[in-house]
Amino acid sequence: MKSVKAKELFKNGYNCAQAVFCTFADELGIDFETALKLSSSFGGGMGRLREVCGTVSAMFMIAGLKYGYTSNNDDAAKEKHYALIQELAQKFEEQNGSIICRELLGLDVKHDIPKPEKRTEEYYTNRPCEELVASAAKIISDYISKHET
Repeated sequence: MKSVKAKELFKNGYNCAQAVFCTFADELGIDFETALKLSSSFGGGMGRLREVCGTVSAMFMIAGLKYGYTSNNDDAAKEKHYALIQELAQKFEEQNGSIICRELLGLDVKHDIPKPEKRTEEYYTNRPCEELVASAAKIISDYISKHET
């Protein structure tokens, strides 16, 4: 189950975006190290800016690699893809209350310091991130399962 693997990656110290994105690396045809590097910037709501949750960004990257458009002038393809992105965001927000990192964490700070917090038991107890990782992995996994031919 993808949500379990994503939670394990997160518990092993990978950021939220890496935990979700790397869960799908094999399926996307990307080696694990490349997947880690590609998704590394999105943890903490994009480099701890506390903007869009890294798990949501990871869902979008997965959707782009699986269903994204490549033509620069195919407005129908762009519209279809953006509709998918909005659908994924809506599902995440319905389940978790927001797609914004600082709102999900209950933080008042808009841009956090770049230094990551140590992963202690207290960190895992006080943060909803592990469950957010599982939620995002399940949402995108369910979408993929429904749309595989």
